[in-house]
Amino acid sequence: VELPDVTEQPSNAVVIILVLSVLSIAPSLLVMMTSFTRIVIVMSLTRNALGIPQLPPQQVIVGLSLFLTLFVMAPTLSELNEVALQPLLSEEVDFTEAAQAAEAPLREFMLDYTREGELELFLDASGTATPVTRDEVPLTVLIPAFVLSELKSAFILGFMIMIPFLVIDLVVSAVLTSLGMMMLPPTFVSLPLKIL
Repeated sequence: VELPDVTEQPSNAVVIILVLSVLSIAPSLLVMMTSFTRIVIVMSLTRNALGIPQLPPQQVIVGLSLFLTLFVMAPTLSELNEVALQPLLSEEVDFTEAAQAAEAPLREFMLDYTREGELELFLDASGTATPVTRDEVPLTVLIPAFVLSELKSAFILGFMIMIPFLVIDLVVSAVLTSLGMMMLPPTFVSLPLKIL
């Protein structure tokens, strides 16, 4: 009985299953490893600060956030294309080498936008011996630290954007109350000022 050759290429079914698995988690990874989280939270908080939570629609917020993310990530994406995607497509490197080459630009982008406090928190939680150089930070530590930094930055930016809208609401409410117009909803007067 002849034994099958285990060094032959994987079958098409296995390749299709692997590709579908990667494609199913790719959107989550891309959202967590880019500035999308910060942009969509800031835009959603701005929409709520206006006082009209249904305008603009959620699809517009997400679409605009996606395009702004592509704009912010353009230098990193072009570097990924040069060092990983094009060599992979021209079959100069295999998938593993391309993935390792793609890690460096993404790592550099995430490290630039990760706060030191969050990075130290996750390094301590993972039991990694510190101090470590930028290249030695494991991705299992860097990605959650980056996401936490993005969330913190988004809420700080959202807070700063909401303050002027809150001031407008307070001033309009105080003026309407002092004029005795308590039956007039303050949003009728404050909304045009907020939009302006």
